[in-house]
Amino acid sequence: MGGKSANKSVYFDKLKALLEEYKSIFIVSVDNVSSQQMHEIRHSLRGEGVVLMGKNTMVRRAIKGFIGDFPEYERLLPHVKGNVGFIFTNEELKQIREKILSNKVAAPARAGAVAPADVFVPAGNTGMEPGKTSFFQALGVPTKIARGTIEIVSDLKLVEAGNKVGASEATLLNMLNISPFTYGMRVVQVYDQGQCFPPDVLDIEESQLLSAFASAVKTIATISLALNYPTLPSVIHSVVNGYKKVLSVAIETDYSWPEVEELKDRIANPDAYASAAPVAAAASGGASGAAEDKPEEEEEKEESEDEGFGGLFD
Repeated sequence: MGGKSANKSVYFDKLKALLEEYKSIFIVSVDNVSSQQMHEIRHSLRGEGVVLMGKNTMVRRAIKGFIGDFPEYERLLPHVKGNVGFIFTNEELKQIREKILSNKVAAPARAGAVAPADVFVPAGNTGMEPGKTSFFQALGVPTKIARGTIEIVSDLKLVEAGNKVGASEATLLNMLNISPFTYGMRVVQVYDQGQCFPPDVLDIEESQLLSAFASAVKTIATISLALNYPTLPSVIHSVVNGYKKVLSVAIETDYSWPEVEELKDRIANPDAYASAAPVAAAASGGASGAAEDKPEEEEEKEESEDEGFGGLFD
């Protein structure tokens, strides 16, 4: 009994030290993960993360003991269920997740196992003798005899994702040397600086966040303007709209200030401002016309000089 209590105490101390040292935790499912895979994952994360396993009852008891000093750890408790473990890290989360998920191994189908993906039997020659045709027929696999061996005529979905693999399906897949499944750690939940969220959140790009934020700001501004209730997003629009109203009042009355004088003058004398543009265009056009005429005059002058020079030696 004393040995078990000492081991629990050591585990509690280790878990508490890791929780205090690392700001992020991956809660991972380790179903069908072999001890060799665990070793390889630990090795790949060396210097970047720490893998910690333990019985769920002991983990929950340890976390409950820390909640008094660190209430945010309570968010971990609902996810400590099933065959799970912890990976602690302070590195970039997407990078660590890729390392966790990259270690997968192919595995043969086992009777009673739940298929994580659809399982297909590809068309082609199996190399088996015709005596096993009845086995294929029992499973509904279309076959024919070609060159004294069984040939599968077309691709066939043998097991659908989420269904259990039957004994006959497992036997057929093993006979065909097909290992349809891959097993490895699966990220169940991510804990980062006091918050828990599903791993899909890591796939959200910065551009998506900015777009969603901009859309929310526009919505708040629209509602605030409609309700005439000032908020930070609507203030700038309210100021601009208010200034437009002030300009309208100034134009209709004698009230004025230096900045509005030109606007009033434009409204009172539109012809003066309208004629300014053609004059400027004409001036630029006249200059370009003069520039075009000058080369023509120079060309005519050169031609006349050439004619006189040529006649001197006739």
